[in-house]
Amino acid sequence: MTMAQVREPAATIDLQQITEQFKAGLSGPKLREAELFAEIVIGRLPTEDLEALNAQTWAGLCGNLLRFFRDRPRGQPQVRVYNPAVEHDGYDCPHTVVEIINDDMPFLVDTVSMAVGQHGGLVYLTLHPVVPVARDPGGHVLSFGGSEKGRESVIHFQIERQAEPEVLQELQRSILKSLTDVKACVSDFHPMRDSLLRIANELSTRELPHDESYVKECVAYLLWIADNHFTFLGARDYTTDDSGDEPVLRAVQGSGMGILRTDESTLPPRPLSTLAARELKEGELPDLVILSRTNARSTVHRPGYMDYIGVLSFDENGRPNGEQRFLGLYTSNAYTYHIHDIPLVRAKTEQVLARSGLSRSGHGGKALVHVLETLPRDELFQATADELHDTAMGIFHLQERQRTRLFIRRDRYGRFLSCLVFVPRDRMTQDNRQRIEALLKRVFQGERVDSQVQVGESMLARLHLVIRPKSLEVAEYDIRELETKIAQIVRNWQDELRDILIQRHGDAQGLKLANRFGRALPGGYIEEVTPQIAAQDVEFAAALKDPGDIKLTLYRPRRRADAGLRFKLFKFGGTIALSDALPMLENMGFRAISEHPYAMQLSSLTIWIQDFDIEPLDGVEVDLDSVREPFQQAFEQVWRGRAESDPLNRLILAARMDWRQVTVLRGYLRCLLQTGITFSQAYMERTLCAHPLIARLLVELFEARFDPDRESDNKASLDSLRKRLQRDLDALMDDQQRQATPDLPAEVGNLRSSPREKQIQGINGVLRTLLEQVASIDEDRILRAFRQICMATLRTNYFQVEDGRAKDYVAYKLDSKLVPNLPKPLPYREIFVYSPRVEGVHLRGGPVARGGLRWSDRREDFRTEVLGLMKAQVVKNTVIVPVGAKGGFVVKCPPPAGDREAMMAEGVACYRTFINGLLDVTDNLVDGHVVPPARVVRHDQDDNYLVVAADKGTATFSDIANAISAAHGFWMGDGFASGGSKGYDHKKMGITARGAWESVKRHFRANGKDCQTEAFTCVGVGDMSGDVFGNGML
Repeated sequence: MTMAQVREPAATIDLQQITEQFKAGLSGPKLREAELFAEIVIGRLPTEDLEALNAQTWAGLCGNLLRFFRDRPRGQPQVRVYNPAVEHDGYDCPHTVVEIINDDMPFLVDTVSMAVGQHGGLVYLTLHPVVPVARDPGGHVLSFGGSEKGRESVIHFQIERQAEPEVLQELQRSILKSLTDVKACVSDFHPMRDSLLRIANELSTRELPHDESYVKECVAYLLWIADNHFTFLGARDYTTDDSGDEPVLRAVQGSGMGILRTDESTLPPRPLSTLAARELKEGELPDLVILSRTNARSTVHRPGYMDYIGVLSFDENGRPNGEQRFLGLYTSNAYTYHIHDIPLVRAKTEQVLARSGLSRSGHGGKALVHVLETLPRDELFQATADELHDTAMGIFHLQERQRTRLFIRRDRYGRFLSCLVFVPRDRMTQDNRQRIEALLKRVFQGERVDSQVQVGESMLARLHLVIRPKSLEVAEYDIRELETKIAQIVRNWQDELRDILIQRHGDAQGLKLANRFGRALPGGYIEEVTPQIAAQDVEFAAALKDPGDIKLTLYRPRRRADAGLRFKLFKFGGTIALSDALPMLENMGFRAISEHPYAMQLSSLTIWIQDFDIEPLDGVEVDLDSVREPFQQAFEQVWRGRAESDPLNRLILAARMDWRQVTVLRGYLRCLLQTGITFSQAYMERTLCAHPLIARLLVELFEARFDPDRESDNKASLDSLRKRLQRDLDALMDDQQRQATPDLPAEVGNLRSSPREKQIQGINGVLRTLLEQVASIDEDRILRAFRQICMATLRTNYFQVEDGRAKDYVAYKLDSKLVPNLPKPLPYREIFVYSPRVEGVHLRGGPVARGGLRWSDRREDFRTEVLGLMKAQVVKNTVIVPVGAKGGFVVKCPPPAGDREAMMAEGVACYRTFINGLLDVTDNLVDGHVVPPARVVRHDQDDNYLVVAADKGTATFSDIANAISAAHGFWMGDGFASGGSKGYDHKKMGITARGAWESVKRHFRANGKDCQTEAFTCVGVGDMSGDVFGNGML
């Protein structure tokens, strides 16, 4: 019994429980008969198989089968196919039942299984006991058991349910036909074998036109076949008939045996010329023994086309005049026999080995023998020595290389094509197998395809296809083209990736990238990403060199304008936390819909890929080619801390700016906040983003004023810049602006080739026109403030470079009287320094002014603090030249509270940035001549005086400032910052508030006054909150 489906058992049962069910309706001899029959049918089933059905169902099944078994005509098979029902059959069953009673003989179960399988039915239960039984002449059962009784085979199949009566009847007819064939084959097996042996003995005495050694080999083959290596299914003799226009091969009446014993199995006479192989050369003899396969499939024992053995007879002129034909199937023994021991086959393999030139004892010779041994045995039987040589050597030369090869052998008699397909082992999937079969079936116009797969330890898997074409004439084919198509079928994702990388980088580098990075990509990634995108990702991953590296790409998965946008990040060690990445994306104008992280494991290193599905926040259409590079650069700079993450970054998308252009506006915005402007930072950010064209023109105005290369670009470069600017401005215009100023893009673009002052005037004029169109008064004031502060800027270090890249900070030197809404008093000049880490301001009361720099903790209004100090300094210095100056900076990203060392380190770093910013926009003196700073466009006169001093929080920083001064080559040298190791120490020299008081006391004593006990009136000049001299007043 075999089960194809496991059912829930009702309970643990045994044979006794089943036979107990019989007692309800039977007694006496009938009961004993039923018990004995059930014991024979299911008595040897293991408990777990019995538990597949309950006891009542088993009893009903056995009782119904017994009734079917009781009467059977002698020698006749009895078959029924039905759907059991309790009212008719005593038990119910969800499946269709096939039951057969037949004389016991070989091949019954195999043959019935074949017949059922050809109708597409799954088999759920199989019982096939052999029942000893005695019957009367009428076929009625007399008794069961006993070795002297006849043996009958009982077969019970439960198959997939078939509801249509026509289907049940057709299956029954098919099974009856197969059983008839089985009986014919079994009955005639020995006569067919004896006939073959008789022919083998006669061959050596016949007058044959063949070589004697070949005839001996044929005889040996026939004897080998008869020695349990062939299952005989049919045999028939044929003779030539010359009575017609062409000699034909006609069946000898009454010579048929097995499945060929009936006249119905006789085919029409066949032209004698078809006995010769198609490739037979002129004058060449046909084979004495023909080995091939028929066009008919076996209905007995084993599915597949039957093997064909034909032994020709020849007349005195050496022409074929008859054939003795045997049909059957090679036994399993024949398929495992050593090839050097199989007659005819061994002769062909010897020829292959001899032609190869390989030493039999060498590695190559042994490998070739292995190839021959593992070839489909049918190929060895049916192929000629030449065909076998070409196929075997082709396989030999594969040498375990993972490539696709196809070997095609056409049957010499036109019945079929044998195709051997070799593909990399891991590519032999069920889907690929079916696609290869479909390809070759279509090319060769096949009617039917039989296939067999061999997957072993080799790196290659083999698919053997036998294709039966619809006609004997096969269309021409190109085997290399077919190999290419098969290779395309079995190509997997990794193959596609490898080929793309090789195409882009050449064989050596492409394979290196594919093996190192492509193989490291996880399964989830491969399911989601195309090889074309993956090739780009591999290139990005390979470009990562240092642990701090990051690579980014903004792209569309498909080349369609309406396709979604994706943003990928590549970095070592781990992903960017979503809590960091999502706000950064949102501040740049995108919403993240989903995120897919993938880990690429490279030995000890892991590269993480984060793939974000994003969309614009405002739903605008994104010109990917225009924004890709600026967006990627901006995200990286924000991640590295060189740019801040705030809503102004939306201008990258909205105004087609890059991250440094946004930094210009951000620096101005922070400067305006310190001037006491009445608008919040968020409101000013929203205003700039709501007017992208004006924001872009503000940056254009800034660049026109300060870009040192603005007037030096060549004509080709100017044309390119002009066209891009016009294209960007046109894209930024809204309907109102387009209607009011349709020529704006061309007007501004054409200014690009004008002198600097004309560009400035032209852009200012366009800005004034656009500002008149701003509906909101507050927004108008904000935008005008940005234009005014840009025009108030005298110098900037924005265009300076350091180590080949732009600086991390921006310094703006301002003419304070031109800055809108500044509180009094107005400094002579001020320098505002902006960076993501620090902001600071230095205010001067006049061209020659001195004052300290303090580390402020008033982030929101440090300029107010510094302005107050400068005012006091100016008053104090009215009697001591120079006039007053003050500066201060704030640390924007302090480390966690409590870490004093980290805090001091961050403060020093910010102080360095601040000092560098001041010096970047200050003239130098070299040999008495004023030298302007590099790449700074000046809108003021020479201004080389800059002196600083210590103040709150910076008392020990003078050496740092002087070192920066020296690095700049500044003319003040170590006089740039007072104090330090080469100056004087306020505390050590008593120049402190306490020192001032001691000086006062000494002054009073010299004048005969005791200021400790006597009242007095005094006047002091200074700031009581921080100035040393003022503090002395306390």
